Amino acid sequence: MNSNKYTPIIGLEIHAELKTNSKMFCSCKNDPFGAEEPNIYTCAVCLGMPGGLPIPNKKAIEWTIQLGLALDCQINLFSKFDRKNYFYPDLAKGYQISQYDIPFCYKGKIQTSEGEIGITRIHLEEDTGKLLHEKVNGEEVSLIDFNRSGVPLVEIVSEPDIKTGSQAKEYGKKLRQIMRYLGIAECRMAEGGMRLEANISLQQKGETDLPNYKVEVKNINSFKFLEQAIDFETERQSKILDKGETPIQETRGWDSTKSRTFSQRSKEDAADYRYFPDPDIPPIEFTQKQVDQLHQEIPELPNQIIQRWTKDYGVEERYALQLSQEKSLALFLEQLFAQATAQKIQANQLANDLVNKKIELPNQEEQLTFKLIDQLIKSFLALHQTNQLDQDRLSSLIEEVLANNPDAVEKYKAGKVQIIGFLMGQIISKLDEKPDPTQIKEALVQKLS
Repeated sequence: MNSNKYTPIIGLEIHAELKTNSKMFCSCKNDPFGAEEPNIYTCAVCLGMPGGLPIPNKKAIEWTIQLGLALDCQINLFSKFDRKNYFYPDLAKGYQISQYDIPFCYKGKIQTSEGEIGITRIHLEEDTGKLLHEKVNGEEVSLIDFNRSGVPLVEIVSEPDIKTGSQAKEYGKKLRQIMRYLGIAECRMAEGGMRLEANISLQQKGETDLPNYKVEVKNINSFKFLEQAIDFETERQSKILDKGETPIQETRGWDSTKSRTFSQRSKEDAADYRYFPDPDIPPIEFTQKQVDQLHQEIPELPNQIIQRWTKDYGVEERYALQLSQEKSLALFLEQLFAQATAQKIQANQLANDLVNKKIELPNQEEQLTFKLIDQLIKSFLALHQTNQLDQDRLSSLIEEVLANNPDAVEKYKAGKVQIIGFLMGQIISKLDEKPDPTQIKEALVQKLS
């Protein structure tokens, strides 16, 4: 793509299944990936049977609002559910209960290293069943498993602020991390617990109006593929625009084997879904007091942990960023840094050793115990163990180095005290063992005084 000619206009729609005990509008078990057989967690409601009446899952709604609050969203105190009408085999009742014009959350943001990305809305809906294409008795057939039908599904829609595939990947990873910290979703992408869709178009440099087309790429199940799909699509569209043509507004899929997108169908407009308020579900209202209470219940999030580790323990941001990726590990490291600080061990050096694999952490979360804290501190002390030098030998080395570096001595006495680092280096270079730098520095300062 010619970056001097075009500006990518990219927005993401990210779906994540919430891990409530029951489904969104019925009491069926919410465990589509752990079900021993197809269609065992179903009822009249999630199968779309006549007479089945939906009852909203309170916990799913509260979690959606907490996600919005964690992303600096505004919260609609009055909201509702709508029917999104379309016909597909995995949608038993011919419509999906979703939210159209009054989502629970709107106008949020996420910071990335390439700039801020606005969040248009966060709404809650029910998931569909799962189509399985298999061969039965030698015949190609499509089977439907409705264990997933009706599972709470939160959708986060970004503003078209994304400019690169790498930024989209970072945004998606941060969003997944926040949901895991909140404890509301596992976001297991390989199983479909988190799905990515990118809306991509290109804007001519100098134009202010959005392009008159939009290409949606669906069925992306990894952040790596998301980045690759965006990069491929921007290149494909730029070649079409270079010919003076306009890319077709359509839905495309991502072929990870061939590393390319492919056409699936023409893109629907909102009018095609014939949204209208669900007549079986009354509007939902909150008070500001209830929203404030949900805000207070939000646990410490990654950005807050990074800031606090930097302030309280002196851990550099680059280390804190890497070590706070997973909540369970961050909670463990909080105890480790506190214990290290109490023993006058520099937490930043400890973090450095962990990031650079000088000290290894176990892979299994269940091994992150208090006993391990003592083991890691012992490993750190052994790694940085220093030897106390004989005073006579140290004194002799200092006299030798000072005699060989009279200019450095003069600079130190003239007030350039940082030169002492050079003198320490000269002494250490003459030693085979690993000395205690504090002992050397104190002896040097005393000799130079």
